Amino acid sequence: MVGRTLGHYRVLEQIGAGGMGIVYRAHDERLERDVALKVLPPGTLAEEAVRRRFRKEALTLSQLNHPNIASVYDFDTQDGVDFLVMELIQGETLGEKLAAGALGEKEISRLGTQLAQGLAAAHEQGVVHRDLKPGNLRLTSDGRLKILDFGLATLRRPERADASTVSMTETRGLAGTLPYMAPEQLRGEKADARSDIFSAGVVLYEMATGRRPFAQPADTLLNPPPAPSAANKKVSAGLEGIILKALDKEPERRYQSSREVAVDLERLTAPVAVSAPRRRLRWWWAAAAALALSLAAVGLYLSRRPALESIAVLPFVNASGSSDAEYLSDGMAETLINSLSKLPGLKVTSRSLAFRYKGKEVDPRAVGRELSVQAVLLGRLAQRGEQLSLSAELVDVRDGNHIWGEQYNRKLADVLALQEELGREISGQLRLRLSGEQEKALAKRPTQNPEAYQEYLKGRYFVTQQTAPNLRLALAHFQRAIDKDPAYALAYSGLAEYYRNLGLFGPVPPRESLPKLHAAASRALQLDDTLPEAHTALAAYKTVGEWDWAGAEREYRRALELNPGDAMGHYMYALFFLTGIGRVEEAARELKRALDLDPVSLIFSNGLAAIYYYAREYDQAIEQFLKNLAMDPNNGRTRSVLGEVYVQKSLHTEGIAELKRAVDLTQGGSAAISALGHAYARSGDRAAARKVLDQILSERSRGYFPAFRIALVHVGLGEKDRAFEWLDKAVEERDSWLIYLKAKPDFDPLRSDPRYAALLRRINLAP
Repeated sequence: MVGRTLGHYRVLEQIGAGGMGIVYRAHDERLERDVALKVLPPGTLAEEAVRRRFRKEALTLSQLNHPNIASVYDFDTQDGVDFLVMELIQGETLGEKLAAGALGEKEISRLGTQLAQGLAAAHEQGVVHRDLKPGNLRLTSDGRLKILDFGLATLRRPERADASTVSMTETRGLAGTLPYMAPEQLRGEKADARSDIFSAGVVLYEMATGRRPFAQPADTLLNPPPAPSAANKKVSAGLEGIILKALDKEPERRYQSSREVAVDLERLTAPVAVSAPRRRLRWWWAAAAALALSLAAVGLYLSRRPALESIAVLPFVNASGSSDAEYLSDGMAETLINSLSKLPGLKVTSRSLAFRYKGKEVDPRAVGRELSVQAVLLGRLAQRGEQLSLSAELVDVRDGNHIWGEQYNRKLADVLALQEELGREISGQLRLRLSGEQEKALAKRPTQNPEAYQEYLKGRYFVTQQTAPNLRLALAHFQRAIDKDPAYALAYSGLAEYYRNLGLFGPVPPRESLPKLHAAASRALQLDDTLPEAHTALAAYKTVGEWDWAGAEREYRRALELNPGDAMGHYMYALFFLTGIGRVEEAARELKRALDLDPVSLIFSNGLAAIYYYAREYDQAIEQFLKNLAMDPNNGRTRSVLGEVYVQKSLHTEGIAELKRAVDLTQGGSAAISALGHAYARSGDRAAARKVLDQILSERSRGYFPAFRIALVHVGLGEKDRAFEWLDKAVEERDSWLIYLKAKPDFDPLRSDPRYAALLRRINLAP
């Protein structure tokens, strides 16, 4: 490039190089002056949108005229070479100067003030640097600081993050230099003026101590910076306060403008007039009065701010750099949801709805609109060995105001106290009026053993996955929690949920799982009668284990009294009404409540379609199931029941096609494969139905297969005697599917047989 002419600039020599291009000293042949000419890397501006944005920013920079900003003269392209022409600044960089060690406070004040003033001038024009660092700050021979390379960081190509840098990805295309980047930049969020202030804080820290405050990006995200005075005892309290405020991890708690930074830095070394004590005294009184008025105004605002009536607790971001801590970030958020949902007058978004945002970058105001809540709680959690760091932020989504935020650094052994403190703080910020009993309930610790609590959270994490391997892991963790604290009611409640998931429709004979479900739920309620989850589990047991419909209804009601915001509880109560005792209006009412709490739940939408199906309104059922498939075309349960509806409409080809897909999607689940055998039989293909039946019987010979589902195939074949034989076995085995006997249209051919009424009497469902 040396010797070439770009535009009217003749390249003389290379004077620097970096990630954003090579810098040359060049001579402006038109204005007869030397300039700095930066040649951008090939392809940097290949995309037209990027080129337009950069040209616009270069135009804005060219209009900046400030003594602490290197002027931009030109931006052009020649022969495929993109270049930026800037003021040539002679002198060393701040980075080169800091190689000799920390600076004195007066020099920090002088240079830091110039840095802040230059930033303020750019920020007021809407220009953010995004890559502030000592190497981009040049010191002239006359003592001025000049900021170089404004705006270039946005052109940086995506980088591969180091394995220790938490959650950065290549696709985000981070802009900046890692040790100087603000936390929000490391998270891939958009930088603003406050991000530059954070970077300036890192530079000030380095000027004061000779070292950077953060060893690696994970520290930037999670750990507070060491006090500058710990590294350099000469650092004054005033300078330390400025640096630490600039380095606050939450943008809302940093300096909000560079002008404020400049003013505070100027005051550090400003001379104090000693000849006018009375004037100073009056000034102090005036300042104190102004401060008092400000605090009074803030207090008045807070006191008048109405209580918030709805909140979404989003899943906490696991910033540990390891999936091993996922149980903790999920579990603490879920625990908070459960605690807050029990408070009167507060609508709390359900776990299933809130956790749809897991792993996504979110805008709190957009989330608030989507979930119809007034406040959103965000959190980031990191575990480093025995250390736990949690940052939480509460946002009023109506106006975007930051209501509250806090950073907690605790030992892992103090996780229970942290959970309690967090719940108390959030309820206070929501301005809820709680009775003494409600405050006690909120502060109540389910266990005093932090290790038991961690095992419980691990169990909860795995039980929600609802796959056989994860269910086995859940069992082990719940059992370990109980071993560590035999009086831990929640752990028994989790164990009951495990047996409910495993035994109701799983591969384990109900006679084996139901007694364990009953024992776990009963023990949980002996220890704590206020656990809604345990009441729901006991209701499930009474339904299928004792066919005690009245007792089950009492338990469901009690569970929903304790936690009216439990969407899944309302859904299970709806199924109780629909499948068992046939009270369709109550089923529709409870399902509506579940959908109000979680309007995009596929499980609940399938429940709505099932109401139409069991009411024999097949066209409406098909319409709803097709809507559900648009939400998730690979949901085996949706396709399985849709196939059954098609069969009832004598649309056998469509029904068999859906059921075949359901068998594949559920990996041969008992509901799908038995429904397929029934469909073949109803279509007249008895050979195919027999083949499916043989497959089912072979599977039952090796393990458990529900007798109820085998009876279904015989109903399709018109073999009533065999169907009743298998239904008798289902009663003996306490088959969980028997609760569907009265509701399912597939069994309509048996209704006129006296044995059908006798069977209903045996399970307490006689009309």
